Amino acid sequence: MFGDFRADPDSSPLPTPSGRFELFSETVAGFGYDDCPGHPAWFAPDEWLGNDDRTGRHPLHLISNQPATRLHGQLDDGSTSQASKIDGREPLTMHPEDAASRGLINGDLALVRNDRGACVVGIRISDEVMPRVVQLATGAWFDPYEHPELGQIDLHGNPNTVTRDVGTSSLAQGPSSSSTLVEVEPLTVDVPPVRAHDGAATVGSHGS
Repeated sequence: MFGDFRADPDSSPLPTPSGRFELFSETVAGFGYDDCPGHPAWFAPDEWLGNDDRTGRHPLHLISNQPATRLHGQLDDGSTSQASKIDGREPLTMHPEDAASRGLINGDLALVRNDRGACVVGIRISDEVMPRVVQLATGAWFDPYEHPELGQIDLHGNPNTVTRDVGTSSLAQGPSSSSTLVEVEPLTVDVPPVRAHDGAATVGSHGS
């Protein structure tokens, strides 16, 4: 791939401002962004388990990966995706220690919440995740509901309800998923079934 460049880097430069491999980018550094110094660097995220100021109220780190049963949200109403649901809700994977400390067992419905929002999930207990980490795939169709006791919630388990709507950096502006702190608690009130996959109401040609 880099044969011509290795043989004669002056005649076959790389498609970078310097024509070389760049471990430091003058271009990026020139933007003057505090969070983009022009070289690889690690910055502590606002929400992670190392931030003691935030873990008191929301002690679990949420990982929101791509789903195995659909493509993003596509075919969420299909049989493969539906077979993975728990009582119609997206499954959330939780370590046995965290589940036990919250009185949760496999198949329970629970509420994932933080200051941004809340969603209903089905509990899947597994030691495939670390303690204090929970996993909830993206793509469950958003089903907002105004609950008389809980307020505005999502009935289906969409992690966007609790994820920060802030870009990854001043330069990249990518989605900042998988850097979210939440609490998960037993669902102690009744909620309606998921309605996101119901067909839309239709009106006939004469309004009937």
